[in-house]
Amino acid sequence: MTNKKKAYKDFRSNRWFGSQDVRGHGHRSRAMQMGYSADDWSGKPVIAIINTWSDINPCHGHFKNRVEDVKRGVLQAGGFPLELPAMSLAEVFVKPTTMLYRNMLAMECEELLRSHPVDGAVLMGGCDKTGPGLLMGAISMNIPAIFMPAGPMNSGYWRDKPLGSGSDSWKYWDELRAGNITEEDWGEVEAGIAPSPGHCMTMGTASTMTSIAETIGMTLPGAASIPATDANHPRMAAASGRRVVEMVWEDLKPSDILQRQSFINAIAAAMAMGCSTNAIIHLVAIARRAGHDVGLDDFEDQSRRVPVIANIRPNGDKYLMYDFYRAGGLRAMLNRIEPHLDGACLTVNGKTLGDNIDGALVHDEDVIRTVDNPICESGALAVLKGNLAPNGCVMKVSALDERFLKHTGPALVFDSYPDMKAVIDSDDLDVTPDTVLILRNAGPQGGPGMPEWGMLPIPGKLVKQGVRDMMRISDARMSGTSYGACALHVTPEAYIGGPLALVRNGDMVSVDVDKRSLTLDISDAEMAQRRAAWTPPPVRYERGYGYMFSNHIRQADEGCDFDFLSTDYGAPVEEPAIF
Repeated sequence: MTNKKKAYKDFRSNRWFGSQDVRGHGHRSRAMQMGYSADDWSGKPVIAIINTWSDINPCHGHFKNRVEDVKRGVLQAGGFPLELPAMSLAEVFVKPTTMLYRNMLAMECEELLRSHPVDGAVLMGGCDKTGPGLLMGAISMNIPAIFMPAGPMNSGYWRDKPLGSGSDSWKYWDELRAGNITEEDWGEVEAGIAPSPGHCMTMGTASTMTSIAETIGMTLPGAASIPATDANHPRMAAASGRRVVEMVWEDLKPSDILQRQSFINAIAAAMAMGCSTNAIIHLVAIARRAGHDVGLDDFEDQSRRVPVIANIRPNGDKYLMYDFYRAGGLRAMLNRIEPHLDGACLTVNGKTLGDNIDGALVHDEDVIRTVDNPICESGALAVLKGNLAPNGCVMKVSALDERFLKHTGPALVFDSYPDMKAVIDSDDLDVTPDTVLILRNAGPQGGPGMPEWGMLPIPGKLVKQGVRDMMRISDARMSGTSYGACALHVTPEAYIGGPLALVRNGDMVSVDVDKRSLTLDISDAEMAQRRAAWTPPPVRYERGYGYMFSNHIRQADEGCDFDFLSTDYGAPVEEPAIF
């Protein structure tokens, strides 16, 4: 039995169900209307299960059934489970981008937990923005909570070739454009690349963020690596339900678990796993919700310390997340970088990170390498700054053609994605393999919502010549499953007057990863002259959620959270009045 620190009389839910006035009568009678009785809730923790299932989210297709496993675990531990649905943020279907709505999910999660009679929560997420959104909301609410990751889907196949979701879409799309495969081939790839429920089985944003959730201590040990269709997944779901009941009695909250060093651990893990570039935006936002000032300098510091040792696509050229799981999973990888971690950080199971990874073994030395035999000597990401990105930008240096680690070329500028798409396959496009493609006005406000447009397509005439990578720069993001020489998240964004707005076709642009620099090769006087001539674009929204988003969204280097949701903004929100 768990060590009880909290008495039932002090439970949040008891304010609803325990009061002997007319309001308490109303709460109890309406619960009875649903077939419950006092035996269901009396003396028990009430557990919210925040379920991001929907008919249109394939990453969470199994959540409709998996929630029953969570409920089973809650009941086994003597709790009362209540399923509360939340927006599912289906990555490939929500337009213009799920990033526009991550903060909305965070607000929804926080207010679901605040407004209902619940004492703890299981957060069911995995698809890219759901993990960060749920964690941000639960951290702000600060009641006992545990994250239950969706798990990666099964590996895809086309004939005898393994397919990685996202990564092979880009790859075979270029082969189709080059005339190297047929439309029939492309259709077979389409049918085989995503064969089961679960999030992307490459080391994309979903696998990155569920692994980060585990590293900061918000999942059970080993949870992030379990494939969605593996029999261990429903067992993990039930165990999450059991554990959160114990956490309520122990009064173990996110604020007790999440320290600044928890997030530094997560950055080290992200570098070793070959993380998505989106890790920066989400991890900064999550950390700041917890009251810890984590920023780009922390990523740069860990990048120079921790090499990439997870040989998973799109960093490696062979393995997928099932292979990672089979090789020992995240616990084994963390054990390999243990000298770079603070093992004293607490986790949701009441033990330390060091306890949880102790003795974890690697079963395939090619999938999870040693730090002496990495697939990339540096960490996955590099933070660049310069007169084109005064507040920083990010490159995924573990997944690009190394000749672009130092490159200078003439700019070809696109003011919008439609402008780019209209001409990118033209044989008359003035472009060479050395050209630097620039897409601007695609940041948090300009996109709007900072869509995953930063991996610009290689121009059609170059694809036919065999070119598969070019230097690309944008204030947009790119999918975690993407790859190539892309400088992303350029801050401040062009839409609000960042230097990217001032680049002209033919300007020489220089990238030097060793020096961590991104430079527009014009004089300060010319830069000032162009700035004086710049005029702001028209506003994106004049009403609704988009209007609120535009007026309160922060820039990429600050995590793209709303300013009014930061921990230090205003007085803490009190518990709801019940009258």
